[in-house]
Amino acid sequence: MKKLPKLGFLYLDYVLRFFDKSNFKGWPDKIETVTYHWKNDKNRFIKEVKRKKIDVLIGNIPATAYDTFVEISKELPNVRFVPSLETQFSNKSKENVTLFCEKYNLSVPYTKIFYNKEKGFKYLKNKAKYPQIVKRSYGPSNYGGYYVHKVDNYKEAKTLLEKEKYNPIYTQDAIDLKFSGDIRVMLIGHKPVCAFWRFSGEGQWITNTSQGGSMSYENVPMNALELAVEASKAAKAEYWACDIAIDAKTDKAYILECATAFAAFPYIRDWICQYLMWDFSNGKFPMPHVPLFSWEELGKIDSSLLRTMRHIGFSKYKPSCDGTYFINEPKDKFKMEIAEPSLPSDVPASIAPEKLPIAKELSKNATRDNLEINKINLNCASLTDLMTLHGMEEDLALEISEYAKNNVITDSSDLLELESIDEQVLKTWDENLDDMRVDINTADESILKKIKGIGAKLAKNIFEFRNKNKGIKDLDQLKELEGIGKNKLAQLKSRLKIGE
Repeated sequence: MKKLPKLGFLYLDYVLRFFDKSNFKGWPDKIETVTYHWKNDKNRFIKEVKRKKIDVLIGNIPATAYDTFVEISKELPNVRFVPSLETQFSNKSKENVTLFCEKYNLSVPYTKIFYNKEKGFKYLKNKAKYPQIVKRSYGPSNYGGYYVHKVDNYKEAKTLLEKEKYNPIYTQDAIDLKFSGDIRVMLIGHKPVCAFWRFSGEGQWITNTSQGGSMSYENVPMNALELAVEASKAAKAEYWACDIAIDAKTDKAYILECATAFAAFPYIRDWICQYLMWDFSNGKFPMPHVPLFSWEELGKIDSSLLRTMRHIGFSKYKPSCDGTYFINEPKDKFKMEIAEPSLPSDVPASIAPEKLPIAKELSKNATRDNLEINKINLNCASLTDLMTLHGMEEDLALEISEYAKNNVITDSSDLLELESIDEQVLKTWDENLDDMRVDINTADESILKKIKGIGAKLAKNIFEFRNKNKGIKDLDQLKELEGIGKNKLAQLKSRLKIGE
């Protein structure tokens, strides 16, 4: 097996740890640990990552540390964050969820966000359709739904906002929920691996199970799964979760929440890490096979037992040569010993945000973010990035990744050399692909010669010509080189550029 990247767990004080080494079963190398201690720990953290020579940092970043880690990632340009800061954009705030969904035309309830309190109150008084759902946008907002409120009129809305002092004011038209419930969908590599209904408790409207709600793995509608897949691909997420509402009148699906931070049983975290091992190793480790709707069968297992199960696997169906299998059920010769049940009381209670040592960081006011989602450069795309492209299959993603190791791709048409790809396929990908042309003033000779249509001899001539002239200011200068005429120059202009 080729050399694997150096992995590191990204941990933060006072924040629950989503992964540990047990989830990466079979990973042969040591996995480092780097812990962020809040306050003025940025420089020390960066130095530790560099000292340990970590290539990939794995871990969710809480909302209150997101801006700091955007800065940290700029100081560590060669470190891959998993999930990426781009993918974790929605983790920071409810506002970011709305911005993300609007950018990618994902179905979301009608939402208004006001940083000006007077404008917000004016909207709620004169234009809002009640009931409205008012949420705390920024900070630790996923504490069992305690920062999500339903208001039936302007008086209730104003009283709530004056008491809670939420900034910004984040309010949505309430969806008439089908079956008085919403749907949680969990995805790995853009494929649903678990989905269930969450129903509100008696006398309650909120669907969170910590507030008396119930759940069911049965009859999750396909349009909810399709919307979750669309969101996961837009975010280029290695793993992802969406809370989705189904309108009782129209059956239309709406995204309520989406993020990489979500509660999941250990066996799902095992699947996530098995997928990451496949991604990090360029397919040398097997990708987990999780059949669609398998959650319906797993959901029949008592949750006190299910939360203790690890490394669950499914086999892909392979027909026998004669189509016949005989399974003889062996006679049970022993009694199963009764295992000690796992009780809800075994799980430690959540700590209220105001009691944490980092309470000041949690209470900071929100700042408005700009959503910048990068397009895909095939030369450095991860397998997860490639899997977001329309119609992409695992084998083709691996083939493209292998092709990119030996070639410099400057245009999607380069991939026509691969048997599985035609022009029609490329048309569906082009709007998601970045400008991959190479900067002629920074590329070395080894890069230039890997570009289609250049080769070793012309690469050497271009490299020497550039050095002699102390850089190239206009690609038309290449006409001075022997063998470059009008047609050749046009070809080079489609593969080279000046500056970023």
